This record gives sequence, structure tokens and C-alpha cells, in this order.
Amino acid sequence: MISFISLLDGGEEMRFKHNITSTYAVAGVIEALLLVALFSIILSTIQLVYIPDIMEQKEVEHMDAVENQFSHLKSVIDLQTSVKENVPISSPITLGSRELPYFVTARSFGQLDIIDWDDSKIDTDFISNIPLTSITFEAINSYFIDQDYIIEGGGLIIKQYDGETIRIEPSISFDNETTQIKIHWTLPEFFSVAGKNSTSGFKSCYIRTNYSSDTTYQGSTTYIRIYTDYLTAWNNTLNQLLEEPVDNGFINIEKKPIASPTYVEISPASKSVYLDLTLVRIGVQIGPGIVVE
Repeated sequence: MISFISLLDGGEEMRFKHNITSTYAVAGVIEALLLVALFSIILSTIQLVYIPDIMEQKEVEHMDAVENQFSHLKSVIDLQTSVKENVPISSPITLGSRELPYFVTARSFGQLDIIDWDDSKIDTDFISNIPLTSITFEAINSYFIDQDYIIEGGGLIIKQYDGETIRIEPSISFDNETTQIKIHWTLPEFFSVAGKNSTSGFKSCYIRTNYSSDTTYQGSTTYIRIYTDYLTAWNNTLNQLLEEPVDNGFINIEKKPIASPTYVEISPASKSVYLDLTLVRIGVQIGPGIVVE
């Protein structure tokens, strides 16, 4: 503090004081405010520009993990349908992903269901209403596109807003015989119990599967109709699996009715169709325990 003294008006003493330190105090406050503003700008830039990309990549990695887990689950089901031994096996599924700490972010969630009651089915001349059951996972993402993973008819289907495809093919093969095309299909049929057939959230869960029984159906047929929610995926895959008889005009595979398709049909052309269908019942439940009939 510095003081200035002068004599004015007949010796009267007047004292003037000037607080120089106050200038430095104001400058310090302004500097602190500028630092806070700079930090806010940097934090806002990270939040608005970089965090969405980081969270999108995190959800992409989660989708890759779910695809690998569903691929493993399908291989387990294929093993159980071929070995036909009642050996329960649990497979993990990661439902979602967590937020990023210290930033404003959102979780991703997943819905896992065992579908053994809807209208999806297979019809033929000699047997009808064969259940086309499925295990479905619906991703509810906040940054990446939503995707569905479905095990149906022995195949692994991936669906998103712009289309669908069968990533891993079902167990379907054929024999090109003299007068007929003999189609072999091993079809898993899932069944569950109430309270153990659905879950949702962001944590991990387990799907427990076990072989129960199997039945074989055989016979010539004028059509094999597959009623499903994934017509495009099934139509494309069947045309690939049965490419030789289709290209040679032995059989036809197409979505019908043409105007508004509701099923995919395999029908005879220059050769007849013979179906060898093995229906394998697989008990499925979400969580601990075992499904029994």
C-alpha cells in the first residue's frame, strides 16, 4: 500500500491513498475466468466431437462380440443336434455396454428372447405346421445402428435397417438323383419354459441349451414353404445352397405370392422334390437350471 500526502488550504493535511494491489487482484480473477472458459471449450469439444466417435466404436465392438457369441451358440446347438446326447451347455451373451466415465454418455441395451410360439413355420405336402423357432437378440444402441441377431432354422441371421442376411448357413444339403432332388435338412426346434425365455439390460447373461429328442420326416412333396419374418435372407441363402439344381432348372426357389410375399417356396421343375427332414428338439433357457420336457 502506497500513500501520498500534501498540504492544501492553509496547512490542512489531506491524505490520498491508491491501492495498487487491487489491480493485480482483478487481473488474477480475469485470468482464472479465462482458464475456466478455455477448459470448458476444450471439454465441450471433446464431448461433442470425440466422445460420440469413441462411444460408436465401443458399440461396434459390442456388436462384434455379440456376433461371435451367437456364432459360438450356433456351433453348440449344431454339436448337440449331431451328437444327440443330453449334455447341457451354457453360452454367454453380452447384452449391452456401459457409459464412459466422467462424460455425458448413454448405455446400450439388448433384448434376448426365445421365440417358440409365433407364426413362423414350414409346410409340405406330407407334414404341415413344423415350428420354425428362433433365439433372437435385439440391440438398442445409442450411437451405432441397431442390429438383430437371430438363430432360426439352423442358420444365423443378421438384420439391420437396410437389409438382412444369413451369416452362417443352416444345415441343408442335397443329392442330385436321376429323377429327383433329395433335400436333407437338420432343423433345431427350440422350446423353453415361462420365466426363463426372455431378458434385457446391459450386463452379461447365459443361455443354457440341451438336447431332448429328434424325429425324422421323409417324403416326396410338390412344395416346401417357409413362413418367416426374414424372407429375403432365406430366399437368397436357399438359392445359394441349392444353386446347382436351381441353375439347371431342376427346382424353383422364390418368394410367393409375387405381389406380397409371405413365404419362400421350394417347388419341383424338371425333377421332383424329396425332403428328408430331421427335427431336433432343443431345450433352451436364459439363466441357471435346465429345461426338461
